[in-house]
Amino acid sequence: MNIKPTRMDKVVLTINYVLLYLAVLVILVPLVYVVIASFMEPTALLNKGISFNLSDYSLEGYKLILSNEAMLRGFVNAVFYSSAFAFLTVAVSIFAGYSLSVDEFVGKKFFMTVFVFTMFFGGGLIPTFLVIKQLGMLNTVWAIIVPGAVSVWNIILARTFFKGIPRELNEAAKVDGASEMLIFFRIVLPLSKPIIFVLALYAFVGQWNSYFDAMIYLDNVKLYPLQLVLRSILVQNQIDPGMITDRTAMAEMKRLSEIIKYASIVISSLPLIVMYPFFQKYFEKGVMVGSLKS
Repeated sequence: MNIKPTRMDKVVLTINYVLLYLAVLVILVPLVYVVIASFMEPTALLNKGISFNLSDYSLEGYKLILSNEAMLRGFVNAVFYSSAFAFLTVAVSIFAGYSLSVDEFVGKKFFMTVFVFTMFFGGGLIPTFLVIKQLGMLNTVWAIIVPGAVSVWNIILARTFFKGIPRELNEAAKVDGASEMLIFFRIVLPLSKPIIFVLALYAFVGQWNSYFDAMIYLDNVKLYPLQLVLRSILVQNQIDPGMITDRTAMAEMKRLSEIIKYASIVISSLPLIVMYPFFQKYFEKGVMVGSLKS
């Protein structure tokens, strides 16, 4: 049955479309500006703004960054940290979430209370640093991968998703003689792709954009992730004008700083932009199912 929209419906839809287009513009315009600016000569960008003259474009920023050994090493480190962190986070979240979703699990209320308690009361930076140091993980890759792998929010999201899977499947499998491990790996996991991909995406993106933990726990520059290398490059190029008396050198330093800034943003964002379309089909279903039920 077709319902004819009222005048008020049309007004609301029009307002929604206008707000939606404005939100898209707010997100899209800075992205397009940064991508175009990363290919432009800094002098032309500063003097003319975005230009369509081909002579104003250059690949100098990308050449400078990609010829930097620390940058390539940081990229490889970031891929490793993010992948390992995502794998560990997903493993912990789905095992803990599934256990807490099973009614027969003794003590699940106690564990949930303990988990939720840590969401409101944390140890703080210094106690956490001392724990990492006492465990011997300081200045190792484990200091980046292990401490944040247990996320209570992800566990709750996984538990809620598993509670949405019909228990009749488990009961039918038990009647056929399946054990809990067989049920989990052969029945539950294949049905849990949306929540697994969502948790992996959350963890990967969070670790990819993170640099604070590496700055606190790592001294060896060879272990630095990409974001920390980018930060070092940008900070090194921000020279106090009072320290440079040669105006030509200061202008060149400013030019290099501008060209590296935009190119580094594009390079650091590229893996996430490439990865997101492959996860998109699972993202909406995993988030909605995991967050709405219970």
